[in-house]
Amino acid sequence: MNGATPLVVLLALLVLAGGCATARVAESPIAPNAPPAAAAPVPAGRPPGPMPAGDQARASLDEGRKRLAQGDMVGASALLREALRLQPDLGEARASLGLTLYAMGDLDAAVDELRGLLRVRPDLAEARLTLAVALVARQDWPAARAELESALAARPDLVQASYTLGVVRYAQGDLTGAIDAYRQVLAREPRAQDARYNLALVLKLARRDPEATPEFLTAAQAGIPRAQYFAGAAYATGVGVERDLVAAITWWMRAAELGVGQAEEGLAQLRQAASGRSRRPPAERQAIEQAFAEYRARLWLYYSGLAREGDEPLGVVRGRLQQEGRVRLARRALLRTVQIGAELRGQLGFARQEGARLVGSIVDPLAQLGGDASIARLATAVIRQ
Repeated sequence: MNGATPLVVLLALLVLAGGCATARVAESPIAPNAPPAAAAPVPAGRPPGPMPAGDQARASLDEGRKRLAQGDMVGASALLREALRLQPDLGEARASLGLTLYAMGDLDAAVDELRGLLRVRPDLAEARLTLAVALVARQDWPAARAELESALAARPDLVQASYTLGVVRYAQGDLTGAIDAYRQVLAREPRAQDARYNLALVLKLARRDPEATPEFLTAAQAGIPRAQYFAGAAYATGVGVERDLVAAITWWMRAAELGVGQAEEGLAQLRQAASGRSRRPPAERQAIEQAFAEYRARLWLYYSGLAREGDEPLGVVRGRLQQEGRVRLARRALLRTVQIGAELRGQLGFARQEGARLVGSIVDPLAQLGGDASIARLATAVIRQ
């Protein structure tokens, strides 16, 4: 992942590289705000006097990790360097310092620090993963791949290493290798829906649609907006599933609500065909009109708490839901109904305006992945196929 690696990855690496900072603090011989060592109670079996250098180094390490978890990179760096001054062979401190430098954007220093550590401690798979992520940020794909594969050979359970390896292999054009890496992630963590979505993208790019579509559908059901777009596209074209225009409209509506522009374009094309403004045959136009009608009928079933009185005005629908205290449901119902009514009444401008107003506060759950330039390029490549 590039220099804007999501905070999720950074925190995952922090846990891998050193364990829970708060837990470490609790285990530390001294607490961060404790009195000076000379004033602290002397443990049984240890003669009075200054705290040994090793204990001081461990205390600095624990406090440095705590600062790192809090986002105080400058403070963390100073404390970790102090730990290494007191105990140069403290590998945990060097690994945490490498992670801190990476988080500060000093990629060259991070790589040098971590490579120095691994020369004397080649068994530290977590430090090797941190090094690989720094190399990904530098787009040094061959070196990153070598480190990731080495880390996984020692620790097959490092799920983040498998995920990052999928990104690296895709960046190198190794689609088969990327597919294998993402499947390794899902074998260990079936709920990793972002990995499932990436797997589906690579499968589709490799023109393996029968395998890609089920993965898109699973990720769509988990709420990933772009997966919902691709699920709609699969149903609209009958690729990997039986063609179902109602299902296509349903998935595209959901994706459009979350700001996926391609879903809005797909719906606009169907609306254009339903209004007779395209060159599609009459039978196709009739099928699309019927699909929109069935989708509207299903909306009434979904909002079964409302008594249907013909085609009720939008304001009545919204008012009844709001009176029941279902404000969020009202917004969703209104947005969908406005969009549905627009394609038949030619009020597309009004629909877009109302839709933008109602869902402007909705946050795309995948926004945090926006820093992953490789996956962004992958999604674009698939859409343009």
